[in-house]
Amino acid sequence: MDLNYTPEEQAFRAEVRAFVTGHLPADISAKVKHGKRLAKDDFVRWQKILHQKGWGATMWPQKFGGTGWSAVQQHIFEEECAEAGAPLQLPFGLRMVAPVIQAFGSKGQQEHFLPRIVDGSDWWCQGYSEPGSGSDLASLKTKAENKGDHYIVNGQKTWNTLGQYADWIFCLVRTSSEGRQQEGISFLLIDMKTPGITVRPIIMNDGEHEINEVWFEDVRVPAQNLVGEENKGWTYAKFLLGHERTGIAGVGRSKAALKHLKEIARKETSAGRPMIEDARFRDRIAQVELELMALEITNMRVLSAEKEKKGGHAMGPEASILKIKGSEIQQAIAELEMQALGHYALPWLPEALDPAWQGEPVGADYAAPLSGHYFNYRKTTIYGGSNEIQKNIIAQMILGL
Repeated sequence: MDLNYTPEEQAFRAEVRAFVTGHLPADISAKVKHGKRLAKDDFVRWQKILHQKGWGATMWPQKFGGTGWSAVQQHIFEEECAEAGAPLQLPFGLRMVAPVIQAFGSKGQQEHFLPRIVDGSDWWCQGYSEPGSGSDLASLKTKAENKGDHYIVNGQKTWNTLGQYADWIFCLVRTSSEGRQQEGISFLLIDMKTPGITVRPIIMNDGEHEINEVWFEDVRVPAQNLVGEENKGWTYAKFLLGHERTGIAGVGRSKAALKHLKEIARKETSAGRPMIEDARFRDRIAQVELELMALEITNMRVLSAEKEKKGGHAMGPEASILKIKGSEIQQAIAELEMQALGHYALPWLPEALDPAWQGEPVGADYAAPLSGHYFNYRKTTIYGGSNEIQKNIIAQMILGL
């Protein structure tokens, strides 16, 4: 694999950088770079700007309204967006349910849902995990009764990210109790405005309302919202998780976070000298940077192989490798940021993340969001399939154990 960018790729980077610099709203960029709280409108505004440029779905094939970019172009785009302080393009629609609809959905579902995902009209959330059914997802109990032209859904989903903003939720539901657990699961698309749906917040350790419980009580879902075949949802779920785990690698965001870490480490501490002058601390930064470089190369190899296969299949165990290393690197950078902050890491004011907050800062301004990031990033090795489960997948499918 040639690790040097071609002249064409370098010209593409310049094009992306010029567009992002010229069109990313300054208020959104400032929030991202200073760790402030983002509103729903911030994500939607940026998605609509990208859509108008034709870059709303860089990972989609052209026949569905995507760019058809190569893996390298997609990587360059994500890297430049992270560097400029652009908000993350929400993965639930673009990277998760959209590939499932493209591969297994009906023509009607593709024509209705895909344009609304890419132009930012519909905000999607995920309905997978349940109390008692997280890593053991096949044991889920949310039930959908087939009534002919519709389903009646009852049950509960948890750890639902940003469902308080969502227009639609893609759900794994049990439509049969016969045979193996995996054989009785179906994949439904559910309008969040449907009567009987209740969203209840879960407040996290960093004080943020990012996740929720979602309750379904006699929720009526049109049969046309079933993706693919009834009781074949486990196949679609695995397909989706492969795309999610690849996205969790987050190379561009980790490179931006590593740059920020180095900036913090060069500031003077209470001991009177910057942490970057500590040889042991520099060694830890160097180790993380080397691991991130290796992840970047591996990520591009996986994406390149996926492009060559033209999609339409579940990603293999390589997605688990990306998920493990990507989440571990994100946690390592968060830990090093906390260490670099020293005593500034101790005070934690969630209200300081509000852009309108006028209170007195406690410690350094740049320290305000980092304690919260540390708490938040504890979850990265759990969501999308815990790292322990990913290691089991690798052991079985690659090592043959």
